[in-house]
Amino acid sequence: MTKRSKSAPVSARPAAPKSAKPQGQPRQSLSRSKRESANPVFARGLDVRRAMWGHDGAEGQIDSAGDFIWPMQDYVTRWCFGETWTRTRLPRKTRSMITLGMLVAQGRPHELKVHVRGAIANGVSKEEIQEVLLHAMVYAGIPRGVEGFRSAEEVLKEMGLE
Repeated sequence: MTKRSKSAPVSARPAAPKSAKPQGQPRQSLSRSKRESANPVFARGLDVRRAMWGHDGAEGQIDSAGDFIWPMQDYVTRWCFGETWTRTRLPRKTRSMITLGMLVAQGRPHELKVHVRGAIANGVSKEEIQEVLLHAMVYAGIPRGVEGFRSAEEVLKEMGLE
């Protein structure tokens, strides 16, 4: 009976040829925002984001999103802006005012600052923002209203409107 030889130790095996392409995701020639814009809902959402916050708040955020944050950006762009903000029964100006009031009620100063900029882009005046914040303060409470006013004032000053 003949003995079969054992396979060569791992270190003696020839190395697998190295690929010219890096491991992981294949190289894409289009930016993520351009690739995803093939989806009409995503494209509508990106249009709304661009109208409210310019390129940096639309393509800039999409294209710079890492793998961890990308699903959130996709969801927000498609569902929040592509589906909700594009509905026709309320104009964007009204949606902006509602959003400001809800963000005051939730005590979300960072998001409030972002949406103050968006509200201005959607045609909401400084005086209308003030009225929305006063109205929200009555229902959300004085501390949240005060925080909302401070956050909004900071953005209005940055924009040269205060």
